[in-house]
Amino acid sequence: MAYVVEVENLYKAFYVAERDPGVWGALRGLVRRRYRTIRALDGISFTLERGELVGYIGPNGAGKSTTVKVLAGILVPDGGRCKVMGRTPWRERVAHVAEIGVVFGQRTQLWWDLPVIESFDLLRDIYRVPRREYWMTRDALVERMGLGELLNTPVRQLSLGQRMRCDLAAALLHRPKLLFLDEPTIGLDAVSKLVMRDFVRRLNREEGVTVILTTHDMDDVEALCSRIILIHRGHILLDGTVEDLRRQVRGERCLTVDLEDAGQSIEDPDCQVVGRAGPRVQLRFDPSRVSAAELVHRIMARYSIRDLYVDSQPIEEIVARAYEEMSQQ
Repeated sequence: MAYVVEVENLYKAFYVAERDPGVWGALRGLVRRRYRTIRALDGISFTLERGELVGYIGPNGAGKSTTVKVLAGILVPDGGRCKVMGRTPWRERVAHVAEIGVVFGQRTQLWWDLPVIESFDLLRDIYRVPRREYWMTRDALVERMGLGELLNTPVRQLSLGQRMRCDLAAALLHRPKLLFLDEPTIGLDAVSKLVMRDFVRRLNREEGVTVILTTHDMDDVEALCSRIILIHRGHILLDGTVEDLRRQVRGERCLTVDLEDAGQSIEDPDCQVVGRAGPRVQLRFDPSRVSAAELVHRIMARYSIRDLYVDSQPIEEIVARAYEEMSQQ
């Protein structure tokens, strides 16, 4: 099977200068430099098939953006093997960038003082897209993302949500086969996030564009990704689905109980109270020790209950615990 992305034992290190505090530390640093090695990528391996939408997640400094920059041809790794659509990204950059799109949430590829439409036209020239094909693609993107009223507005006058929509459209003008989204919803309001998510989902399902999404927003991951890769300190800790992640991290579940009497307290040997607000009590239990049905039956028999429901741990808590537990293995 021909993979869109093949990564094998990829390694990338950065060397950071260090010095002691104060004037004497600065003077010593001039005479003798001291460096610390940071292993951003420490032998990671994975493959992506055509049409996948993968969430590439991890804490700050885990190696997410470094991976994207290597796959995009921006950085050259120190070791390992990397193929994207059959090419080595940093050796065949011109042919490579013609088939990928990249959106960095904290940077823009649009020209700050130009109207959006002029930035689009410049990108057409850079990617050498035939005019008729460009016009059709541009008009379709403008309609689907609601950019009509923004085209004649200078980029510096756009809100963050408007600029991110324009940046996403700009990354797709040359119809790439692989799209990298690095924190695309950072700082966006709820409405703008929903617009971005819906567009990315349709782009992946209807047009078959392979998408690698790096984000800290776990709602984005749950809403979009069929597969997640969890990276921490340059190592891949897990490659699977969200449910695989839930099962990996002790599988605890939550039971929320609304009591008739706000003064009551709930005690049970198989659960732990983790939060309370008035009559509402939040409990956590391990389904391998006690089933949800049995625990609910016991609590309803002992206490006056107005309402209750069972839920899994929030994905944010699961990922945070995964960082802690898996990195210690």
